[in-house]
Amino acid sequence: MKNIFKTSYLLVIVLFLAIGCKDETKKTEKVSTPEATEEFNVSGSYVSENYSERNKGYDWVAVLVTETESNNLNISIRSRADKKKPTCTFNAVAKKVGDKMYQTQIDGKSILFDFTNDQISITAQKEEDEGLLFFYCSGGASIGGTYLKIDEPIDQKQIDKTKFSKVLNLQDVGFNIFSIKKDGKNTLTVFTFGLAEREYNETFSIEGEEVINAEVEDINSDGSPELFIYTQSIGSGSYGNVYAFSVNNKKSMSQVYFQPTAENNKINQGYMGHDEFSLVENTLGQRFPIYKKSDANAEPTGGTRQISYKLVEGETMRKLTVDKITEY
Repeated sequence: MKNIFKTSYLLVIVLFLAIGCKDETKKTEKVSTPEATEEFNVSGSYVSENYSERNKGYDWVAVLVTETESNNLNISIRSRADKKKPTCTFNAVAKKVGDKMYQTQIDGKSILFDFTNDQISITAQKEEDEGLLFFYCSGGASIGGTYLKIDEPIDQKQIDKTKFSKVLNLQDVGFNIFSIKKDGKNTLTVFTFGLAEREYNETFSIEGEEVINAEVEDINSDGSPELFIYTQSIGSGSYGNVYAFSVNNKKSMSQVYFQPTAENNKINQGYMGHDEFSLVENTLGQRFPIYKKSDANAEPTGGTRQISYKLVEGETMRKLTVDKITEY
């Protein structure tokens, strides 16, 4: 009888220990399982601290961030413009260089854009280059600093309506490029400074387009620069276009012909927009996804086509012609 009692007692103890271990395992599993966190989206609107006091007349600056097809960032800095001239105006394309860290190059100097969950910090990579951040503002202000992300749209009644603005220099020739939407019309203006005989100053209507970026380079190595302005159609297709210009012996500037991709039978098979342009090793480069007939707009399956263009002399004007085509 004693042996039966002893055996039963041991079984009860083992049972309680097993239940306890099982519960402890459940507790341990519950504690060790990390909670799912939503990935931070860097795109959005960021504002200086005075933005919340804007209705009291305070000046403010906003940083508008959008992601491109190749995961670069379009950075646009604008300020209040309803009561006085804009304080700060800046545009750049920034490339990812680290975890939530992006960088743009200006005249060989680096500006960094460091993102956290609710803010962006803008600094020069080197302390001695901090003066560059003051160039794009007036009255001793700087684009440098920390800006807080907001969820609501930027105050459109107060913000500067300039859509794009950039100043470029090469080989002692300067270019001022800006786009503005006013009275329902979207325009692009280009003017030069430093040409020996005749400065260039023209305004183009770019309805249905917006300027994405501008670059300058002497791609034909003649001692005078070429200017390239990249635009994108407004809408889901995002069709790219190029406004190109060539300086003539540093005396004047003329427009360069670029055939729209949709009209160019050498490269337009499977083309449905979503293209990007950039200067690559003294050539104009273009890249876009290739669509098969059954592909949806957001799901191309034909790979990628990359084109390089060279600048050649035409009968009436210089033009950009397809030089190389690569698909992968």
